[in-house]
Amino acid sequence: MVRRNLWLIGALILGMIGFSGIVMSQLGAKDDDLEAKVEAVLSQLSLEEKVELMAGKTTLKNYLEELFKGTLWQVPGNPRLGISPLKCIDGPRGVGIKGSTAFPVGMLRGATWDKDLEQKVGEAMGYEARAQGANVLLAPCINVLRHPSWGRAQETYGEDPYHLGIMGSSFVQGVQKHVMACAKHFAGNSIEGNRFYVNVKMDERTLREIYLPHFKMCVEAGVASVMSAYNDLNGYLCAHNKHLLTDILKNEWGFKGFVISDWLNAVEDTVSAINAGLDLEMPNPAHYGKKLVKAVQEGLVSEKSIDEAVRRLLRMNFKFITPDFQAGYDKSKVGGKEHTQLALEVARKGIVLLKNDNSTLPLNLEKIKSLAVIGKLADTKNLGDKGSSNVVPSYVITPLQGIKNQAEWKIKIYYSDGVNLEGAVRLAKNADAVVLVVGMTWKDEGEGGYSFFRGDRLDLHLHKQDENLINRVCAVNQRCIVVLEAGSAVLMENWEDKASAILMAFYPGMEGGNAIGEIIFGKTNPSGKLPIVFPRSQDQLPPFDNRAKEVVYEYYHGYRWFDKKGLEPLYPFGYGLSYTNYRYDNLRLSAERIGKAGKLIAKVDVFNIGKMAGEEVVELYVGYKGSKVDRPVKDLKGFTKVSLAPGETKTVSLELSAQDLAYWNSEKSSWEIEEIEYIVYVGPSSRQEDLLKASFRISGK
Repeated sequence: MVRRNLWLIGALILGMIGFSGIVMSQLGAKDDDLEAKVEAVLSQLSLEEKVELMAGKTTLKNYLEELFKGTLWQVPGNPRLGISPLKCIDGPRGVGIKGSTAFPVGMLRGATWDKDLEQKVGEAMGYEARAQGANVLLAPCINVLRHPSWGRAQETYGEDPYHLGIMGSSFVQGVQKHVMACAKHFAGNSIEGNRFYVNVKMDERTLREIYLPHFKMCVEAGVASVMSAYNDLNGYLCAHNKHLLTDILKNEWGFKGFVISDWLNAVEDTVSAINAGLDLEMPNPAHYGKKLVKAVQEGLVSEKSIDEAVRRLLRMNFKFITPDFQAGYDKSKVGGKEHTQLALEVARKGIVLLKNDNSTLPLNLEKIKSLAVIGKLADTKNLGDKGSSNVVPSYVITPLQGIKNQAEWKIKIYYSDGVNLEGAVRLAKNADAVVLVVGMTWKDEGEGGYSFFRGDRLDLHLHKQDENLINRVCAVNQRCIVVLEAGSAVLMENWEDKASAILMAFYPGMEGGNAIGEIIFGKTNPSGKLPIVFPRSQDQLPPFDNRAKEVVYEYYHGYRWFDKKGLEPLYPFGYGLSYTNYRYDNLRLSAERIGKAGKLIAKVDVFNIGKMAGEEVVELYVGYKGSKVDRPVKDLKGFTKVSLAPGETKTVSLELSAQDLAYWNSEKSSWEIEEIEYIVYVGPSSRQEDLLKASFRISGK
């Protein structure tokens, strides 16, 4: 289906353009008072005034300002009735206004497996958005990473819906201490090249169990808005999809906020969009505005539908936007030390140590005299995509600078960009150790769909020159450390066995270089774990076609796909090494049998048997014995991060609810909890041999 939105022409000309109890009391009155205010104001609005609130108002000048400065995307208010305009800003890795804090990308933050830390990130971004005049932060991106080739993989937290939901809802809770959050893109959006026209087909069980749970968790956290996706889902454009927007989101889940369209080209028809439940068209009234007024006047749209949309917009507006909205907000905190130190902490905890043969890392500054740092990316400010997630901070610490900062002039550091291969090899041969920084940039992967964007990364290997550089350098130096920068998985079949240590740094943010330096020299003990599978080869993955007009999303992907097909990944989901060692023991369950409304506690003892303090992610999975339907070998159902001193033991408790184990019965159109035996697995990764196991049954109420 070809999108006919005229705003696409403007985008092509311009190129890259680029509530639960958590909400503070001052952000809104009590619910009953709030609803009374909404109804009172709604009754005083004319049809034309209502419709004006339902679309953005962006000029060509605004587009240019957004491209170069990060100007806010605005929706008109109504001064006569005290309705403030909505002011939206992008924010997956930081507020999209120059000078804001550039946090690590969502994929690295997902690798922290630390929901409390992610809430702090959300709070910092929410503060910076409000301090700069925004009241809607267009984040988090919580799309399932079905395939690592997706260009916007870096923006999301990973491949697992439970993990996505925990991280995304934590971010929402942080953001909404200050401004409205927006969970995006609803739903089934995970390809760039054909995002404007592809029809994603999936059965209802796949939709319910894989592509929606994380959105529901954000709704339960009180998210103020949800953004519809560009793609079609089962034959209906997401912005026109009544099953998604009204039947499930609003009616089933009880969502009280508003649905906002994606930018440019996301809406095709006035009547279809409003009747499906789209409340706000952005960034301009291409199909709302006068067309919507006319549709009501002609009887094609009921004014009750308009009232319902405006009611939702007013509800969130009055809840979050106070008359003194920016009072007390200090602009000097934007990109200031408090938030940049938080960005550093996140990078420290999200960088993943994938390989460390013969304890290559950490490097001891007392035992080596020289270090060769090689690769163009070592001295490149590499923050990730430059599409809608772009952030321009006041500075960026590169890996080379971070290594120099942490070395403190105790050793000699030599740098080569690697372009002169023979020179780089000579440098490596004469050094005590080598750090190679290689990977991707915004030119390789990112937001796509326009010819100006690179979009999806179809080849998951490194560039040939990088692979050649690794192989040549590692051949002359046995302490060869490879640092990877990329938004998702990298294929390593041509060189992985040559490197003695590998760090996955993703796009680590403005302080990422310091975090890399700290980890290399042992000032920080790495604790990140992969939120995605790293395959051994491309043929282990499901199909990915970014030109197809129609694609089918099957139930399995990621670690579930690998488990089901008996495939061995290079690095499994949930995997990550440390400079210390942990031992798991004594898994026990609080009950051998629970009812369908019941819960149980899984406890496990975790020992730090090494010589360095560290943090360990404890993961809980559940398998299904005797199910009458096809089910995964195991599903992630819980995780937590625990700090352990050398020699220390802690008992970790994880709660499991019977309701979390339900499957979607498509014949009955309802969730069903089976009365069968369930296997509980607990350990440091999804790899079967790493896991302890115990079992229990569900029966009765």
